Amino acid sequence: MTESLETTTDTTDSGPGGYAAARLRLLQEGSRSGPARRSALAELTDQWLAALLTGGAQTAGIGRGVALVAVGGYGRGELSPRSDLDVLLLHDGSADRSALAALADHVWYPVWDMGLALDHSVRTPDEARATAAEDLKVQLGLLDARHIAGDQALTADLRTTVLADWRAQAPRRLPELHALCQERAERHGELQFLLEPDLKETRGGLRDATALRAIAASWLADAPREGLDDARRRLLDARDTLHLSTGRAADRLTLQEQDQVAAALGLLDADALLRQIYESARIISYASDVTWREVERVLRARSAARPRLRGLLGGRGGRSGGRGGAADAGERSPLAEGVVEQDGEVVLARTARPDRDPVLTLRAAAAAAQAGLPLSPHAVRRLSTAARPLPVPWPPEAREQLITLLGAGESTVGVWEALEAEGLITRLLPDWERVRCRPQRNAVHRWTVDRHLVETAVRASALSRRVGRPDLLLVAALLHDIGKGWPGDHSVAGETIARDVAARIGFDRADVAVLATLVRHHLLLVETATRRDLDDPATVRSVAEAVGGATTLELLHALTEADALATGPAAWSAWRGSLVADLVKRVAAVLAGEPADDWSTPQQTTAEQERLAIEAWRTGGPVLALHARSEALAPGEAGGLLTGGLLTAAAEGTPEDEATGPEPIGVELLIAVPDQPGVLHTAAGVLALHRLTVRAADLRALELPSELDAAGAAAGVLLLSWRVAAEYGSLPQAARLRNDLLRALDGSLDIVARLAEREAAYRKYPRRRGAHAPPPRVTVAPGSSQLATVIEVRAQDAPGLLHRIGRALEHTGVAVRSAHVSTLGANAVDAFYVTDNSGAPLKPMRAAEVAQKVERALTSPSDA
Repeated sequence: MTESLETTTDTTDSGPGGYAAARLRLLQEGSRSGPARRSALAELTDQWLAALLTGGAQTAGIGRGVALVAVGGYGRGELSPRSDLDVLLLHDGSADRSALAALADHVWYPVWDMGLALDHSVRTPDEARATAAEDLKVQLGLLDARHIAGDQALTADLRTTVLADWRAQAPRRLPELHALCQERAERHGELQFLLEPDLKETRGGLRDATALRAIAASWLADAPREGLDDARRRLLDARDTLHLSTGRAADRLTLQEQDQVAAALGLLDADALLRQIYESARIISYASDVTWREVERVLRARSAARPRLRGLLGGRGGRSGGRGGAADAGERSPLAEGVVEQDGEVVLARTARPDRDPVLTLRAAAAAAQAGLPLSPHAVRRLSTAARPLPVPWPPEAREQLITLLGAGESTVGVWEALEAEGLITRLLPDWERVRCRPQRNAVHRWTVDRHLVETAVRASALSRRVGRPDLLLVAALLHDIGKGWPGDHSVAGETIARDVAARIGFDRADVAVLATLVRHHLLLVETATRRDLDDPATVRSVAEAVGGATTLELLHALTEADALATGPAAWSAWRGSLVADLVKRVAAVLAGEPADDWSTPQQTTAEQERLAIEAWRTGGPVLALHARSEALAPGEAGGLLTGGLLTAAAEGTPEDEATGPEPIGVELLIAVPDQPGVLHTAAGVLALHRLTVRAADLRALELPSELDAAGAAAGVLLLSWRVAAEYGSLPQAARLRNDLLRALDGSLDIVARLAEREAAYRKYPRRRGAHAPPPRVTVAPGSSQLATVIEVRAQDAPGLLHRIGRALEHTGVAVRSAHVSTLGANAVDAFYVTDNSGAPLKPMRAAEVAQKVERALTSPSDA
């Protein structure tokens, strides 16, 4: 049917003012939101643009043969408050070009005057088809073409031909679309794991939902429908609210906007908002995986069928059968009882009876993971609807199948996601629901809580040969953070949950106790190794008492490494691993009956350290040694020594000239200096001035050789071990470091003033910030040492932080016996072993006073 442009329904004022007022009223209505508001806004915009088209056509003298068409999101009727208007002015080619240009101006300019973003084009149907054939994004937009005004037959013909083209070209264009989706996911990341996600561009976002619609329109495959529409609606609702709260076309949900968006959506807080968004993204991501797999299967089958068809018709190269041909599509290979492989997926056997076999779900999942194959969505859906619940406690086979699933490595993840998509995981492990899609407000973590648990099990599977009970290691990996779904200390809450889950799974009492201990103390080794003095006998004894036995220690060591590796790159390094291994060795000795006091003797001094100490005593100044470190380097493989301001030949090429091999994780900087007040904070200040980030630090006194003591060495030598990395650019020259350290120690370099100048300069160009960091916290760790008082500082890492802490401690009058600095992402967790002037631990009241003073110094803007 052809619609005359001379007739218009004056439903709204065609001027910008009338539309603007109506639009504002609609967006401010509290009664309409979500799909209803998006549809109403699209309808209101349709009426306005239709009136503009009618008026423009009359002015230009065009009676028929033109149509205004909405495409893309506007074509779907999903107009968010700040969405672009994607509009096509379609014409049949009969109108004069100047008249057509005048008509276009009459429609486009009022939109621009309103300040609305407009994506516009003027084309004939043939031109639209030709452009779509060249540009996939244009073709995707045209799939959602919707008539607004004008010649309706023109729009209908375009829709028909565009859909026919899309279906005919699907075998070629769908792989192109898949590659586009993969490239976008690589660039923007996965929505379900990002703290500041882009709701549109990320994997699992709105563009992926649109891609699923395009696949369905091809008639080649269809996405799983369960929950997909709701997931898409929730993402659109969040984007609408983000547009209204920011007043701009924003798709990235930044930290500072999340509370406001959550409140507007009626959610409890930002975590509830992120969890809802993550759940929606997970549904879309899983639907995408399943659908793209089906597309690949269909295209593979079609490709295999063509030579067979040519053979049947007498063409050359045809084959009547053969491995991998279409004739094999229905072949089934048994994998386990009731489980078979068919066409690259794991499906249930025809004789399988989920209603009579409660272990079938875990058996199918374990078989799929071990074979490295996906679970068929149809099989998972059947198991979800028909499988009997497992008895409690589980039968031994069920427990073994769970352990087999967890031990399969990387392929465990996809199978686990398939089970989660149909709610089977929470049916097997009810406590899983509280950690499912739960965000982690820590930049060190790259995953949600539930995905982190699965990733830890994947990492633990690679360490299973190191332990005598790999089954306990894998289950502990799956449960170690299960307490994060509850208030309070997640390790304490997790211990209780782990006991319940382990008993449900069918472990005996002894194994239940071991699993509970592993969950309760899964952070013990890494926290102790990086924040406590391992030469203090109380440190080793406390760990031995918590662990209780050699088997548990062995498991805890492997769990610690798996947990850190699954957390993210900032949580583990060769250096951290060596510290944990040292602690484990000492605890194992205590558990074997050796007294902890055997370790209380001073740490063995290496030849290099002794050489540094002697040179520092001889010159009366600092001596530096640099060692480039990477994950592949063992200690001592590369290094250099700076004495008297000169680098030895071994150091001239390190570390900035090293261009090959693994990327360095930092540089180990050793500084030997005659004992004097303020060494720690002075050295830290010099490193800050040179824009070196301190990843780890340790301070201890070195004993000089006996012949030097006899020669009258008046004071001892301090050894500072640093792990540093350049904030940006290359590392500074070692000679400059030593010269500045000399000047700082003799007072000719005012570090406080220099750092203050830099901070003032930074304030002139403030960086964009998200949520404000919590204030620093300084506490006393009672019972951590019998030889000193442990002051623990937790704060946001910043340039000069260690310098400020050291100065604050010096101002309190305490002596720093040793320091243990650890940086995890943006968080610094530092421990300082301090004593009074007599070398004894501080009294409780005095220790609390010191902690309060240090905290006040860190909280105040100045360093006074």
